[in-house]
Amino acid sequence: MRSAGAGRAQPRPGAACGFFRGSASPGAGAEMRPLLGLLLVFVGCTFALYLLSTRLPRGRPLGSGEDTADRSLWFPSDLAELRELSEVLREYRKEHQAYVFLLFCSAYLYKQGFAIPGSSFLNILAGALFGPWLGLLLCCVLTSVGATCCYLLSSVFGKQLVVSYFPDKVSLLQRKVEENRNSLFFFLLFLRLFPMTPNWFLNLSAPILNIPIVHFFFSVLIGLVPYNFICVQTGSILSTLTSLDALFSWQTVFKLLAIALVALVPGTLIKKFSQKDLHLNEISNANHLTSRKDT
Repeated sequence: MRSAGAGRAQPRPGAACGFFRGSASPGAGAEMRPLLGLLLVFVGCTFALYLLSTRLPRGRPLGSGEDTADRSLWFPSDLAELRELSEVLREYRKEHQAYVFLLFCSAYLYKQGFAIPGSSFLNILAGALFGPWLGLLLCCVLTSVGATCCYLLSSVFGKQLVVSYFPDKVSLLQRKVEENRNSLFFFLLFLRLFPMTPNWFLNLSAPILNIPIVHFFFSVLIGLVPYNFICVQTGSILSTLTSLDALFSWQTVFKLLAIALVALVPGTLIKKFSQKDLHLNEISNANHLTSRKDT
């Protein structure tokens, strides 16, 4: 495949074009080395998180019943598990607040850093554990730091792998980034507010596309505020509901209206700007390219 910018100046080392030219038939050793390095980092972080979630400080047992005294923590996969985990951690947090905070931050960075789906459940959990405003601040910071960790891991270990497995999507994004280089920050904000390509793929491909890490960090920090706000507020509401009548209280109605405004207003402003200043034609094709790989 030829690079979209074949007729222009040579890209810097690490640009996606360079990979397309030089990786037509990569050697097995060259491709395995970064994969093994990434695997070692993943195994090390997984083991550390496992120890953190199983070697809990002494205190109240997790949950109720005799069989839960030695229970470890887990990632929720549905709303029922999320509610159960929330109750367990809120009870445990009464005696070990700092440890629950450390555990939550570690789990969040682990998911974001390795592009593991399911961070929305952790956003909801943040609202239930820490409240709507502290939870929002925490999720915004952790999302940005975790995405930056993913950026750095991709820069060190994953460039060749991403280009090998997603050549069409990388080529499309590369072309759109170059077209919007003069308004790059707003283009990145648009992609976060209107995820035409998955967030995890943006995190992985950003170093390949020569997106500056400062632009990347702040576009995640600002661009995902509406999404984080909705999830955290949802968790805060669910954690305080004790009956169906509580759903129609003035406080809950106000929170739901705030969620609707945060979801609509920033997106409308960015979309209005994008129609005038950004080049976005063809990028919607990223939705169906390698869609079977998007989870």
